[in-house]
Amino acid sequence: MMAEMLRMPALTRAEADVVDAYVAVLASLARVNPARQDETYGALRAAQALVSQATALRDALALMFQRGETTVHSSTLVRALLILDAEKSIDRLSVGNQAAI
Repeated sequence: MMAEMLRMPALTRAEADVVDAYVAVLASLARVNPARQDETYGALRAAQALVSQATALRDALALMFQRGETTVHSSTLVRALLILDAEKSIDRLSVGNQAAI
């Protein structure tokens, strides 16, 4: 069961591009997060990268739609995201504990 969970699911090329671009967007958003960034230059670089990564995500989704891939297979894509450890970036999007303010 565990070995099956760790194996990357079969994805179309467009689905793989969506997953890759989504992970890249998450990573850049995490680097821009003011709760986790101390320097403006690093945040600026991440924000600049975010533009091209969001464009890549849009293009991958548009390609899926043009090819007739009109259904998002959530469980398959989520499994791919888990294997790629996207949760780390998602965790870094948090602004922290409000009690600390």
